[in-house]
Amino acid sequence: MSRPWLKWVPAVAVPAVIVVGVLAAPLQAGAAVDLPEKTPKQVLELAAGSGVDTFSGTLEQSSDLGLPELPSTGDAATSEVSDALELLTGSHTVRVYQNGADKSRVQVRYPMSERNLIQNGSDVWLYDSADNTAAHTTLPDAAAGRTSPEETYTPSDLADTFLADVTPNTIVSLGENTQIAGRGAYELVLTPNTADTLVGSVAIAVDSDTGLPLRVQVFASDAAEPAIEVTFTAVSFEAPDADLFAFTPPAGATVTEETLPERGDATPDKTPKADQTDHGGATVVGTGWDAVIAVPASADGSGLAELTTSPLYTQLTEAVDGGRALRSTLLSVLITDDGRVFAGSVSVERLQAVAAE
Repeated sequence: MSRPWLKWVPAVAVPAVIVVGVLAAPLQAGAAVDLPEKTPKQVLELAAGSGVDTFSGTLEQSSDLGLPELPSTGDAATSEVSDALELLTGSHTVRVYQNGADKSRVQVRYPMSERNLIQNGSDVWLYDSADNTAAHTTLPDAAAGRTSPEETYTPSDLADTFLADVTPNTIVSLGENTQIAGRGAYELVLTPNTADTLVGSVAIAVDSDTGLPLRVQVFASDAAEPAIEVTFTAVSFEAPDADLFAFTPPAGATVTEETLPERGDATPDKTPKADQTDHGGATVVGTGWDAVIAVPASADGSGLAELTTSPLYTQLTEAVDGGRALRSTLLSVLITDDGRVFAGSVSVERLQAVAAE
């Protein structure tokens, strides 16, 4: 993946998949509200069945994964890693606009600049006003009807990941009804019924009328405060103006054309085992909360060269048997000596066990 898109690629592992670019800021919810009584199963069905795909709103997002503060250096590779990790620390204000399955815009705001990720049909643009750079890619026909895989900013995006993978190893319950962005919401609580995960629980505030998730909080095991929170502070279900999805690079912008990799380019020459699922090169080992994503080494070994030569690589990772590992409150990543990558909301020891299979 090319450098412009690295700014949107920081990831937090969640059951069975990696969610990209999740941020959030802890906010005080409104006072408890009276809502029609529902069972956990009914609220789960309300959230899973929500068909809302036209809305706009403001999000406050933050995350605290226990990652160290990184120094500022002049090294290009170091700066790229810092840009990516910056989206996983601190708090951010984000504007989101969605009009159907193939029109979306995300604006991450900073004091003196902003980043925009825009999808309009098959066209996807990333624009960074700080350095007046724009990157463009065209989605393949099969992907044109969905949002870009790099765009996972809203509570709905994050909630869908958890709701799609509710298993017998999940305890589903209800918290106290609340109010988010002026709307009444049920709080759905998903608690892993397994000790083999770093996730303690996930709380999803579900809009009582539409079923749209308005807030998601992800708690690490034994933690009182969320490690990740994504919250709407304002939301509207009116269709956003069409002009928001029409993007032309500003005068003087540096524009690059990017090509998405073909699915299956890095697929290893072996059939997945019974507990594995192939995902176009990456393999998901197991299911549910303790699932592990395994990415094979590239044929020429170049895939991780830029990362592993960065000075930050040794600062963020530690030497372990078989490679180097990154540990955080919700995510572990193992990069083996032979160039494979394993990630999940599990311990490093679990990743090492999968790598040894």
